[in-house]
Amino acid sequence: MFEFALDSNAAWANYKGHQNPALFKTLANGQSPKILWIGCSDSRVPETTILGLNPGDVFVHRNVANIISLTDINSQAVIEYAVVYLKVSHIIVCGHSACGGCGAALSEARVGGVIDAWIAPLKALRKTHEEELKSIKDDKARAIKLAELNVKSGVDALLSTYFIEEAIRERGLKVHGCVYDVACGKITNLKCGNAE
Repeated sequence: MFEFALDSNAAWANYKGHQNPALFKTLANGQSPKILWIGCSDSRVPETTILGLNPGDVFVHRNVANIISLTDINSQAVIEYAVVYLKVSHIIVCGHSACGGCGAALSEARVGGVIDAWIAPLKALRKTHEEELKSIKDDKARAIKLAELNVKSGVDALLSTYFIEEAIRERGLKVHGCVYDVACGKITNLKCGNAE
């Protein structure tokens, strides 16, 4: 598989270089993405691909279930770098259908290892919205609802961060929340954040 990946990369680089001869030279001189994408690590949700964009267009942070925790130094470093230094214009928090993290958070069973600790905020969100979630009988629809609630929670956390508040006030940074449908390839705007 690794050899296939290397061969595929060579073909992609040749194609992109032919399509836009200046692309890699431009990228080598630095980055100036307009979007910070905060999404799930799921292999079915590759941000640049589903947005139809190119390398250099999107600065990315991905983790299991696109959880935004103000105590997670990894995500906070990415977010701060994107907002303060790269000066992105948009932050997109994107959940997705068929999310394994949301599915695990809806279960009372333990996953094991560090994953249980990682999805603890999702389990807390589930408990906060227990009545609403229990009223949804279909398991897939319930998981999508939890994904939506998680995105909205992440957007709210971002909007309470001092450097994001400052960037909104000083230069009009926009924060968006959305959910990607793995079954059809489309993104739905949840109309949360300061852009709506």
